[in-house]
Amino acid sequence: MRQPLTARQREALDYITYCLDERGYPPTLREIGEHMGIRSTNGVNDHLKALERKGYLVREELKSRALRPVGHDDQKVSIPILGQVAAGQPILAQENISDRVTIDRFFVGKAPSKEVFGLVIRGDSMIEDGIYDGDYIFVRKQSTAENGEIAVVMIEGEATCKRVFHEGDRVRLQPANETMAPIYVHRSEFRAIDVIGKVVGVYRKLH
Repeated sequence: MRQPLTARQREALDYITYCLDERGYPPTLREIGEHMGIRSTNGVNDHLKALERKGYLVREELKSRALRPVGHDDQKVSIPILGQVAAGQPILAQENISDRVTIDRFFVGKAPSKEVFGLVIRGDSMIEDGIYDGDYIFVRKQSTAENGEIAVVMIEGEATCKRVFHEGDRVRLQPANETMAPIYVHRSEFRAIDVIGKVVGVYRKLH
């Protein structure tokens, strides 16, 4: 049975785990010190050595960032799934999180998990791109999309998933369904249109 941790040792271990989960790599000694209010890296080292001695942390001495909590699986990430978003509400607001899914990092690539959120697809507008009703899409937060990229776009407070094409003084939001017409947003219309993020992965639950 492992020895119990002190409050400060627990704080250090929790911060290392948080950094791994949120950005995909552990913090430096300096970052741990700043987080915990410890000016000396020697002071941070004392906590890390105690965590190692008690069996909570594995560290490779020659690598400044090689800190790994025992049992931590950095190939898994937790992604927030956003529920229905009312018009005018920010799509990324904390209160809109309806669920979380833990997935292999493969599905979202190298993007830090805090930059990725999930949405549930409703409808058949993207079926020819392999995105079906009820699928989760994983979206990396960014405010631009290159021509042809699949993105989540807000139009007048409504979120939609489409391929984005910039065509002179208009934007074409193209569905991947030959039975559906594209959405055109002309600059002269002054309609509020914002790219929320780029789709980086699709996840389907098998029932």
